[in-house]
Amino acid sequence: MKKPMVWMVLVLATLAAVAQSQPGQEQAPGQKVIKDPGEYNAYMSALNMPDPAQKAAAMEGFIKQFPGSVVKGDALQQLLAAYTATKNQAKIEETATRILSDNPNDVQALAIETAIQRGKGTPQSIAEAGANAQKGLQALSSWTKPEGMTDADFENAKNKMEEIFDGAAAFAALQSKDYATARTHYLKSVQKDPGNLQDIYQLALADLEMSPMDLDGFWYGARAITLAGNNAEAVRTIAYNVKKKYKLYHGKTDDWDKFVAATVGQTAPPANMAQLIPPAPTPCDFAVDAVKNSKPEEIPFVDKEFVLAHANCSPANKEAADKVWQAILSKQKAADGTEAKLKLPSVLVISATKDTIQAAITDENQEAKTADITVTLEKPILHPPVAGTTIDVVGVITKYDPDPFMFTMEQGALPGTKPATPSRRPVHRAANQKPAR
Repeated sequence: MKKPMVWMVLVLATLAAVAQSQPGQEQAPGQKVIKDPGEYNAYMSALNMPDPAQKAAAMEGFIKQFPGSVVKGDALQQLLAAYTATKNQAKIEETATRILSDNPNDVQALAIETAIQRGKGTPQSIAEAGANAQKGLQALSSWTKPEGMTDADFENAKNKMEEIFDGAAAFAALQSKDYATARTHYLKSVQKDPGNLQDIYQLALADLEMSPMDLDGFWYGARAITLAGNNAEAVRTIAYNVKKKYKLYHGKTDDWDKFVAATVGQTAPPANMAQLIPPAPTPCDFAVDAVKNSKPEEIPFVDKEFVLAHANCSPANKEAADKVWQAILSKQKAADGTEAKLKLPSVLVISATKDTIQAAITDENQEAKTADITVTLEKPILHPPVAGTTIDVVGVITKYDPDPFMFTMEQGALPGTKPATPSRRPVHRAANQKPAR
């Protein structure tokens, strides 16, 4: 990904023509005029030095000797260009700060300062980069072509600085979780430079964090992997973060490499992203598919409960639930049409009295200690089962409620359990009465 120094070199290279028209004693009215011959000679001597390091030293000397010069701003711009040529990042940042102290809206210095602050990557520097970026975008909108700069260089400079400002504004918004704003600025940045790996990858992250998720983020993530090329560390980082979102949304990643390969050569996300990357099936989808793929009467009982629990998801789910419910009712009919009881083995007792039992049928509900069936016993039992024990129950399931899910079983009984019997009333006899033989 692009480093701050690379950004600055690119910017200043496009702005080099800004300094070509220099002030002198014989300029037209309205231009800057250096009246002191000594000041003029010192400036021109520094300006004409071909070696960047020597030029920087001479410009520093000029500014120190003539701090109130009419061309101080021009001298600082020349100093900035000289330090950039020598790749002295500390001096570049220092000079940009000096320029902004005199002219807070200088677009060139704002671009440099913005790129440096973004590159530092601390919360404070990112926030400062975002603030400078907003200033820069506003200043750039009214920036006019400097004298001596060609139209082509002017447009190139504007585009490069706009890319920097939009990228930094987007990054600041991304860090503050304002994903919509981040996306807006990133799209402008990558439009200026479709090969900007840093902003394309971060655009992918912004898209994938939005609610609802913007599926174009997967395309930008794939594009970033392609741009990373042989940079194994970058590829690994991008793939890890984007594939996590891909699996979360799509439900699998075994087709991810195929998707990445398909994006090579594309210049923009295709319009049919929703068809290319469908969402993972939901529990409601699985409930419908359970009945589509198997006969309702052949579905295991726990799966029958799953289908019934999702009856309210959609008309298709209601239709599937009705089929399963009819299968349960049919199983409670004998061959002659009379009512037959259904046996549910190994249910977990959640609570019990002599007349009712609340129990859990499915493994999930048993682990959660959540009842999914209420059994009304046909006859009271003498010793109700203890909570936490596993028992078999028989009875007739007469209804269910989808949410929260609950079966109702009537005429219930526990196989092998004796019903409660009334206690015998004591017999009172007269003192001289003998018991009957």
